[in-house]
Amino acid sequence: MTSSLAADRTQFDPLGAGGLLLGVLAACLGVGALIGLAAGSLGIGVAAGAVVGIPAAVLAVYRTYRNSF
Repeated sequence: MTSSLAADRTQFDPLGAGGLLLGVLAACLGVGALIGLAAGSLGIGVAAGAVVGIPAAVLAVYRTYRNSF
C-alpha cells in the first residue's frame, strides 16, 4: 500500500520550483509592462504585473508540487 502512495507523489525539485516561480513572475511582469506601455505608463504596468504575478507564481508552484509532501 505504501508503494502506491509513493507512486502518486510528485518528486519535489527545488530548482524546478524556483524556475517555475521566476518564469511565471517574468511572464506576468512582461504582460504588465506591455499593457502599461500601451496605456502610457510603463512603471504602473510593471507594478501591476508584479501584483498579479507574485500570487500567480506561488499558486503555480503550489499546484505543481502540492502532492510532494
